[in-house]
Amino acid sequence: MKHFATITVIGRDKTGVIARVTGFLFAQRANIEAMEEQVTRGHFSMTIQASWSLHAMDPAAVKDGLQVLAKALGMQIKARFTEPRQRQRTAIFVTRESHCFQGLIKAFGDGKIKAEIAVVISNHRDLEPMAREAGLKFVHVPWEDRSKAEEQVLQLLDEHEVDFIILARFMKILAAHFVWHYKNKIINIHPSLLPSFPGAQAYRQAYEHGVKIAGVTSHFVSMHLDEGPIITQSSFLIRPGMELKDIVAAGQKLETPTLVRAIRLYLSQRLDVYWGVVKEV
Repeated sequence: MKHFATITVIGRDKTGVIARVTGFLFAQRANIEAMEEQVTRGHFSMTIQASWSLHAMDPAAVKDGLQVLAKALGMQIKARFTEPRQRQRTAIFVTRESHCFQGLIKAFGDGKIKAEIAVVISNHRDLEPMAREAGLKFVHVPWEDRSKAEEQVLQLLDEHEVDFIILARFMKILAAHFVWHYKNKIINIHPSLLPSFPGAQAYRQAYEHGVKIAGVTSHFVSMHLDEGPIITQSSFLIRPGMELKDIVAAGQKLETPTLVRAIRLYLSQRLDVYWGVVKEV
């Protein structure tokens, strides 16, 4: 039996960060099971999966020590403690389109997704009645100032102890700073067979380009728009005479099941992201 923690480190790049953090964890008798770090335009991000034997961890000492280290380094360092048999907690981000959100509510309710919805977050109030009817906590966050909105949302995610995020047709681009906090833990559904037709109006782009096969993609969100590692895809044939509305309807039928499959794969802990490609292990 072990205790586990996910530790994220974010801030301006500087010498010695990895050594300082891993050295502290070693002093706290932690075993580092996985570590990933990157530097982009002078910004440093690192995620560490650490474990402790049953009686070796002092959570208060770990958290307090990491906060002291964060202050000394001038960086954000956070630790999230988890248990292997504990259900993961998710936040669902929505805007106005209801079909994916409605499908997710059913999938969670039917037990197809073995996780807990901690909170629903939206930049509009359109889907609040649907969330309330399902007994879910709904929080409206205005998005006119993206930086302010994302800081508020990060605080909400901490307060609700969220492990991963589902974007159910959430129509806002998340900044790199936000994504770094949940690297390979934000799952999106996009209405095209990526890498074709990224961005808005993907179904319209497929229609206007006259493609014969279209589809949807569920992927991890990266700092680049609609370019994150692909988890699952579904496709359909565009028959002669199909109008844009027919293509949209055919694609939307695939969005929820494709997203649900991706979430189930993520929760199975059989996914690994290697050089930007998702692999089942």
